[in-house]
Amino acid sequence: MMYKVMAWLFLAQLLIQILRIHAKVPAIIVFGDSSVDSGNNNQVQTILKSNFEPYGRDFNEGRPTGRFSNGRLATDFISEAFGVKPVVPAYLDPTYHITDFATGVCFASAGTGYDNATSNVLSVIPFWKELEYYKEYQKQLRDYLGHQKADEVLSESLYLISLGTNDFLENYYILPGRRLKFSVEEYQSFLVGIAGNFITELFQLGARKISLSGLPPMGCLPLERTTNILSRRDCVEKYNNVAGDFNGKLQELVVKLKKELSGIRLVLTNPFDILLEIIQSPHSFGFEEAAVACCATGVVEMGYMCNKFNPLTCADADKYVFWDAFHPTEKTNWIVADHVVKHSLAEFL
Repeated sequence: MMYKVMAWLFLAQLLIQILRIHAKVPAIIVFGDSSVDSGNNNQVQTILKSNFEPYGRDFNEGRPTGRFSNGRLATDFISEAFGVKPVVPAYLDPTYHITDFATGVCFASAGTGYDNATSNVLSVIPFWKELEYYKEYQKQLRDYLGHQKADEVLSESLYLISLGTNDFLENYYILPGRRLKFSVEEYQSFLVGIAGNFITELFQLGARKISLSGLPPMGCLPLERTTNILSRRDCVEKYNNVAGDFNGKLQELVVKLKKELSGIRLVLTNPFDILLEIIQSPHSFGFEEAAVACCATGVVEMGYMCNKFNPLTCADADKYVFWDAFHPTEKTNWIVADHVVKHSLAEFL
């Protein structure tokens, strides 16, 4: 009897796997920074980690995964919305294998950026290395599924790219190197060039359905508002304007690449407007606080400064737009994911 039950469970799991592989979007493949890192930095020698409490306290039975939130990320919710699976596993997590990655995998690294100099700041995975990991993954997938089926999965998968904030807030406006070389407009164009090259190579490797995320209103992150003391912790409009301008350049890039790369289905997923609306009218979305974060004092803490020993961490993260001074709560991630699925990503459903 037990043998029959085990056999039935095995066949059921196999059927689910086959159905997923034949779905319209058989897998979600993620590149980027902490906005989408599901735990790769756990395996990297860097101080930028979140694999400890209270991170993840409202997810996975309270066990931290390395996600910079109290729960799931927007990419997890997007994966679920496409009927794939509720979480996108980190490629470097040794508890996962190609059987898991066949329907979704994350190569993102918290603290990285388009610019290699950005990843050097906190010794995290550079953007180019994420693509090298993807090439490894392609080989593993072909060994697992066979070349024809693997190539089908790779071409039908949805690729999500989300990064850029660190290039400005961790690099350009903090360290002198890039500011001595570029005006902010020139630096934006420099980053857009890197994005274009990355997408072109991804296309050449077989990707067709690609979402490029714009920047959030980064001047409204609690950490940036804290530096704006003279304006009573209002949003830093200079940073918001830079984000808006950069998003405009990304949209121009999308238009350009769609003309140059025949067969590509490329969209700009712009979280700027929905996040700004949430921040400016938090009560309309069921929040009570948008200017400070849930963890610790909510004004400067993230990473190791946001830990279980701080008695000031809020009791209910759902009342807050931000979890730590740089990253949204799970509730905010869900709202943003729901918005982009219904708008930017709707053509892939």
